[in-house]
Amino acid sequence: MGFGQLILVNPRFADALQHPEAIALASGAQDVLDSACIVDHIDEALQGCEFVAAVSARLREFSPPILNPRVFAETMVQSQHAKIGLIFGNERFGLPNEIVMNCHALINIPANPAYSSLNLAQAIQLLSYECRMATDSAVSVTGNVGFQGQLAAVDEIDGMYRHLEQALVAIEFLHPDNPKKLMPRLKRMLSRTQLEVEEVNILRGIARKILDASKK
Repeated sequence: MGFGQLILVNPRFADALQHPEAIALASGAQDVLDSACIVDHIDEALQGCEFVAAVSARLREFSPPILNPRVFAETMVQSQHAKIGLIFGNERFGLPNEIVMNCHALINIPANPAYSSLNLAQAIQLLSYECRMATDSAVSVTGNVGFQGQLAAVDEIDGMYRHLEQALVAIEFLHPDNPKKLMPRLKRMLSRTQLEVEEVNILRGIARKILDASKK
């Protein structure tokens, strides 16, 4: 499908990229396997990403906005210069809630509700196909009309959330021993906006002023 950046997070086999079965199954895509990376933690894999979507058959109560593959692909075409990450879980355990909650979107593939889970290769192929079709069709909802800032990277947004949480604790809006669902709800709300770098800086500036005022 023309996408070549593959990152494996803590794979089951240490030699996954040289494993005989992987090489045999990479027929016609040996270049993808050769250039793939192995990292120990999801944060390493997502470093520098400006939009991250998790793919899961299981819906969560406090998930980010839910998109089907076609809507996701068409939306991503608008972000021509953004670095976008797609997260797939392994077939045995799927994705943990904390990873899904920190994503900008949850991609759910419409399937038979009686058995909605696809195997990993099928899910990757389906998402890759939709992204390829959207790219080839040059689908664009907003085009180049209006101001379009640079999307904030995942690590920048995570830092903003930590800063904002400190500010909310300082003004006793958030109780650290009884946080309930405030931060997940804020993350869900803000994930719908596709935060830009300047917007993250504004929110961090607000948090900084709150912390300064709370010390007086």
